[in-house]
Amino acid sequence: MPHAPQASTQTAAERFRSWVVPVSIVVIAGVLIALVLAQFRGGAADAGDATVPAPEPPDLSFVEARDPADVQAMGPVDAPVGLVIYSDYQCPFCATWSAEILPEMQTAARLGDLRIEWRDVNQYGPDSERAALAAHAAGRQGKFWEYHDALFPNGEHLTPAQLGAEQLTELAVGLGLDPARFDADLASPETLATVQQYAAEGRELGISGTPTFVLGGVPIVGAQPEGVFTDALHQALAAARTEAP
Repeated sequence: MPHAPQASTQTAAERFRSWVVPVSIVVIAGVLIALVLAQFRGGAADAGDATVPAPEPPDLSFVEARDPADVQAMGPVDAPVGLVIYSDYQCPFCATWSAEILPEMQTAARLGDLRIEWRDVNQYGPDSERAALAAHAAGRQGKFWEYHDALFPNGEHLTPAQLGAEQLTELAVGLGLDPARFDADLASPETLATVQQYAAEGRELGISGTPTFVLGGVPIVGAQPEGVFTDALHQALAAARTEAP
């Protein structure tokens, strides 16, 4: 079951820094450990010795906000499994992942099995941030995911020339949003503060490349094949059901 939010003066990034190393290093270290253990197991099998199990990955589920007011989320707040996506609207791999794998994750969210939370790190600069601001502004009218899809049409990201203020408002109008409200939210200090906070938290967590994910508390780096995500989701769901009273 998802962990209930606990009162704390620490941010998610501050709690994460207690691990000392960033997410990407954790994953790389895990791969190296797995390779070493595989070699060890091969030698141990030849010698007739017992194998040594691989160490459990760290539980990073504390990065899940589980905030009912989060306009960049999908699925029940109390879904048994959480998925936090660290992305960028100028990242081609993020666009591909959104087109090919996100729909499967969204189906799980609609079924109540998954809570999805989208976070942009905006590592490509102002163009990325403008798109993130626009998506958040659309979210304030309940159309975050529709606008997200418009920013990644056909698995491609828009060009900087397509992310001007006029073009962003045209996208909003095409989705049936109130353009005056959209423009106001797009330019509001609250929207800027939220988007920049998400980006800062991603950087502090050690996210140095996009897309990066935390699914069921386990980090996944890169636009991996669909099976990586579906297998991880099924394992996390099975574990949650086992832990349920």
